[in-house]
Amino acid sequence: MSRILVVEDDAATAAEIVDALADHGFTVEHAADGQQALATIASGNFDAMVLDRMLPGTPDGLGVLETLRAAGVQWPVLILSALSALDERVRGLRAGGDDYLTKPFEAVELTARLDALLRRRYLPQQETSLRAGSLEIDLLNRSARRHGQTIALLPREYDLLAFLMRHASQVVTRAMLFESVWGYRSEERTNVIDVHISKLRQKIDVEGQPSLIQTVRGSGYILHAPD
Repeated sequence: MSRILVVEDDAATAAEIVDALADHGFTVEHAADGQQALATIASGNFDAMVLDRMLPGTPDGLGVLETLRAAGVQWPVLILSALSALDERVRGLRAGGDDYLTKPFEAVELTARLDALLRRRYLPQQETSLRAGSLEIDLLNRSARRHGQTIALLPREYDLLAFLMRHASQVVTRAMLFESVWGYRSEERTNVIDVHISKLRQKIDVEGQPSLIQTVRGSGYILHAPD
């Protein structure tokens, strides 16, 4: 069950929000101003925050948000405000808000926006790079580097290296490589894999150091990263 912190100074509005979120299945705590919000944040962990933009005193809503982000707290924040001008919405988002809902609003939209923020928070993060010791590949631009130096790889060499790195320290068989890198099953006696492994070693290995890709006789290959 997700825990939501509601920061709202107007008692009637706060009660409506708390009731709506509780009815939706959330566990809710309420803070009436910026100081109380920071004290509540320090004493507990939440999954998201609903934050009034125009809190009385210091800090105001944006001050709370900036303090939160400066402390490295990354749970999503939905800003509520009567300030609907574009520059105000932009200011709230740039201060670290994840969404901005203008008053007045319907409870169903508030809960729907919170649900969306929480879904995004718990989605698995897409992998953008792989690293094995000093060897790194960038999955977005299909590039490889070792000790900071770019390695020029042909498309099949890149695919082969990416597969080996995804399975670093595990033995991968020739059948696995044929199916995953070449896209077909093969029982033929061919040295295509050996040729590509040899070329890959020439490009990624460092002179005087053991090869990163080791042959496991009778089984396949394994990528080690001793550095």
